[in-house]
Amino acid sequence: MAGSSFDDVFARLREGQMVLMVPEESESAEGDLVMAAEFVTPDHVNFMAREGRGIVSIAIPEKRMRELGIPLSQTTETGLVTEQAGALVEAREGVTTGISAADRARTIQVIGNPKSTTADIVMPGHILPLMALTGGVMMRLGRAEGAVDLMKCAGLRPAAALCAILDEDGEMAALPALRKFAEKQSIPVVVTRDLISHRLTNEVLVQRVSSVPFAIENGDFQAVIFRNIVDGREHLALVKGNVGGGRPALVRLHSECLTGDVFESARCDCGEQLEESIHRILESEAGVIIYLHQEGRGIGLGNKIRAYALQDGGLDTVEANLQLGFEEDLRDYGIGAQIVRDLGIGEVRLLTNNPHKIDSLRRYGVNVMRVPLEVEPHKGNIGYLRTKKEKLGHLFSDLKLIT
Repeated sequence: MAGSSFDDVFARLREGQMVLMVPEESESAEGDLVMAAEFVTPDHVNFMAREGRGIVSIAIPEKRMRELGIPLSQTTETGLVTEQAGALVEAREGVTTGISAADRARTIQVIGNPKSTTADIVMPGHILPLMALTGGVMMRLGRAEGAVDLMKCAGLRPAAALCAILDEDGEMAALPALRKFAEKQSIPVVVTRDLISHRLTNEVLVQRVSSVPFAIENGDFQAVIFRNIVDGREHLALVKGNVGGGRPALVRLHSECLTGDVFESARCDCGEQLEESIHRILESEAGVIIYLHQEGRGIGLGNKIRAYALQDGGLDTVEANLQLGFEEDLRDYGIGAQIVRDLGIGEVRLLTNNPHKIDSLRRYGVNVMRVPLEVEPHKGNIGYLRTKKEKLGHLFSDLKLIT
């Protein structure tokens, strides 16, 4: 099920209509009815309660939660992420019991109004506020983050009414049922994970921090530090030659691997790939090493070491990640694409064996041509490389040990 185009989704939201939001295209994915809080009417609340059957809530940014003095009251696991909810609230004026559709619509409108203050609400009430982290879906793939980011991208106030969709038996509806629901109600579907790609493609999320000449043993680079303005992580670009102006360049997009790059771990080929990339780029007219801060295919150093222990117990690298509760590969190359655009590179001649990396950059609008980057396998990493080829689709011409 492909999500609807964002232009259609944003237009619908600006017209005061609903969309159906799912976190990702997984058969077990759950979904929510979502609309702009500023347009909510009693009829909308009634539809959510009758057709969605879940709790009618409002998603607001964490800054707004603090401004209104709403304390966090519960933290629950909902699907992919931990959800943070505030105390139940009510509009101070314009409501009776607070539970009717009209009363709940009034409360949602008050909370979503940027002019409202703590004097305009009371607690406890009948509307559940959900807190969206600063940075939105770039920080957490949550219901609140997705709903608030949708409103921001549509040019609306950062507050959204939402309601989880339940089956007739009262259980959370999964993707097959959500497909039928969306078709029956003529409601477009938006995939929250796709919103990450949309933001990375249409917003500038990196900024240059510093630039300085950087000499290594075999040549000279210009070191440029980029900061992700959402999460604060810093990434390094080592630039060789006259890069920019839409000209092509040889590029290595390299994910941080402390164990392999620095300590020469025998478990992987990362350090050898980095060394070979540096050698080739120094021999080229223009090239860049983009060193991304996403250790262990995105799971971090601590989890990477835990994965090592599982591998010692017989699992391969993919099985170990799955055992720890992660996806096969959490890396995303959107920030790398933004760095490429900032540097003004035209065609990226990408040193890689990873088709996911190529597809990811192309999805973000980067012109990519693959340049193979294979190093000689050895006893310590042959199993790792075969797993990457067989389970992750990496492009290796041959993986035989030379004795």
